[in-house]
Amino acid sequence: MKLLIKNMVCPRCISAAKDILVSEGLTVKSISLGDAEIEEELTDEQHLSIEKKLQDIGFELLDDPRSQLVEQIRLAVQQWVRTSEERPKLSDYLSRHLNKDYSTMSKLFSEVRGITIERFSILHRIEYAKELMCYSQLSTSEIAYRLGYSSPAHLSSQFKQVTGMTPKEFREMGKHDRTSLDAL
Repeated sequence: MKLLIKNMVCPRCISAAKDILVSEGLTVKSISLGDAEIEEELTDEQHLSIEKKLQDIGFELLDDPRSQLVEQIRLAVQQWVRTSEERPKLSDYLSRHLNKDYSTMSKLFSEVRGITIERFSILHRIEYAKELMCYSQLSTSEIAYRLGYSSPAHLSSQFKQVTGMTPKEFREMGKHDRTSLDAL
């Protein structure tokens, strides 16, 4: 049985969610960001217990098919942003990855999240750029190409639109304001 869990954004989140599933006597076949596969079918009692335990640590068990698809889109965008391979067009990537029509996904995502997939991907790219600026020695040019921007100027332009400062100003700032991925 496949479970979708919202707000899992790091290895520690995966570990915490796995601990909850195991504490319910479930066999976890696989677990990754946003989803877990278990051997057993959940009883109503297990479902409620898992749902409560996940909520207590800031996660959400997604049952509604629309919410599940929105979460799958969110996770796929994160994967697309962080890919180190040649980055295909986002709409093609999502359609292929989720085996759904992009326009249908785009409309649903905008209805549920109140933001377009494109804008969401830009916010993620900028947050990833900030992360690379904070924790790596990569130049702005190297970061731009790693994130699939056509040029460093394109990255700088989007970075300034989103943050109000240039990448250089961000690097020179002592304190780095970053948004956690689950808050996007």
